[in-house]
Amino acid sequence: MIIPFTALACPLDGAALQRHGQAWRCAAGHSFDVAGQGYTHLLPVQKKRSRDPGDSKDMVAARRRFLDAGVYRPVAAAVGRAALLDLPEAATASCLDAGCGEGYYLRELAAAGDGRPLALLGLDISKWAVLSAAKRDQLPTWVVGSNANLPVRPGVLDRVLCIFGFPVYAEFARVLKPGGQLLQVDAGPDHLRELREIIYPALKPGRAVATRAPEGFTILATEAVGYRLDLAGAQQIADLLAMTPHLYRASAQGRAKAAALTALTVTVDVRLTRFGRPAA
Repeated sequence: MIIPFTALACPLDGAALQRHGQAWRCAAGHSFDVAGQGYTHLLPVQKKRSRDPGDSKDMVAARRRFLDAGVYRPVAAAVGRAALLDLPEAATASCLDAGCGEGYYLRELAAAGDGRPLALLGLDISKWAVLSAAKRDQLPTWVVGSNANLPVRPGVLDRVLCIFGFPVYAEFARVLKPGGQLLQVDAGPDHLRELREIIYPALKPGRAVATRAPEGFTILATEAVGYRLDLAGAQQIADLLAMTPHLYRASAQGRAKAAALTALTVTVDVRLTRFGRPAA
């Protein structure tokens, strides 16, 4: 059961935001309208690094097509199990997806909750991603915002998800309750190896799995999720490339090689790490 997320904070002064009709307002009078599509823009102009930050409209559409096919469902299932683990049985649990994209993982978590009361907040710096998420499902709260300055009150969250995203650990620690958890999903050393072998002249060594927790956290567990994935058709291969950083890192020649493919089997290799925020 999804319930409204109400613990938003003003991105200008950090004060609590209250919902008044179709706007969120703080005590100082700062006001942020809820768009007709159901999301709220909480990224001040002065904190943008570009005019249109984050994923483009085309990248969001590619991710939506790819994820809607269910090919990353094992990853979403692992995230859902970990997020729901150790939560109080009856109490409402609050969860932020920090870098929610078009909302796939938050929707899958809601489905896995099986009636548990969940207050869900999806945040992304891309307005196109948040717009896509809100059009699909208005039950979670969707906001345009930045992980570097989360518009969330301190100490209110049970879970933070950071899935193939950009973690800002100090902010995650600030908004989590004592005893809350950060669930971080990162690419393992063999993730999409077959695609990378095609688009790059040589592969760089894979990033090692974290053995030390970031400041403010402890490592609770690490889980590997791996399987073989058959991609059918040039469109699905193009969509996968478009939703990864490899789209911009590859050379024009590498992208052309990928565009010529009509079928490809790749390895999915991800690491799910549960970090705990120590209890007070």
